[in-house]
Amino acid sequence: MTRSVRRTRTLRMAGAGAAALLALSACSSSDDSSSDKSSPSAGSPGASSQKLSGKVTVFAAASLKESFTTLGKEFERQHPGTEVSFNFGGSDSLAAGIISGAPADVFAAASAKTMKLVTDKDDAAGTPATFVRNQLEIATLPGNPDKISSLKDLTDPGLKVVLCDKTVPCGAAARKALDASGLKLTPVSYEQDVKSALTKVELKEADAAVVYKTDVHAAGDKVEGVEFPESAKAVNDYPIVLLKDARNATAAKAFVELVRSAEGQKVLNQAGFLKP
Repeated sequence: MTRSVRRTRTLRMAGAGAAALLALSACSSSDDSSSDKSSPSAGSPGASSQKLSGKVTVFAAASLKESFTTLGKEFERQHPGTEVSFNFGGSDSLAAGIISGAPADVFAAASAKTMKLVTDKDDAAGTPATFVRNQLEIATLPGNPDKISSLKDLTDPGLKVVLCDKTVPCGAAARKALDASGLKLTPVSYEQDVKSALTKVELKEADAAVVYKTDVHAAGDKVEGVEFPESAKAVNDYPIVLLKDARNATAAKAFVELVRSAEGQKVLNQAGFLKP
């Protein structure tokens, strides 16, 4: 083999090696760039884009049942391998359960007052955030046979009216509206959560109940809603928070993010909740 041939072959091999190194470098640079793009910044909504799994237990006010059930299914769809379990009820009872050590990852209350029961015991991780608001409405029998048109009409002794217990946010709000109007109302029963109050009307065990607009909306044609101006004086803020002893904190945080996202807000607004 001549010297010139050997020299040509050597140059070709060197050139091929250099090209391979350049290709590898470009691939590595591309991978790094892709990695940077997929790594969410702290506190961004993309923080939940990581692989999530396991059960998330959410304690939520009864009035959130329909909306949160929808969001729970959406969360499971977005994150295969997760399960969202709910405990719906009166906010005060849920708060008492959390304080007593009931296993829960997230708490969504129907008032700042009931949320404070949990934060005062240092059972929350971080500061609760208001994600929606809710306003009262009178639920009557379909067709409103008693012609109820105002809060004052509920004081008629011939009517069977149901209220939430004053320890429950919907009951405290109703009491606030009544006090603002200077009205006295003696209900046939006090219920432990807003769904129980509404059920009394649905079963025709009561003529009317003071509940949330969202509950009237969820009941469809089972009841009829009557707005009253005094409700504007008793609008409830709904706060949500990750709990300190959450067993699945990463997934629980992602669920809170979904609730507060534009997607979550759309579901809640469609159910009748007001923007925070």
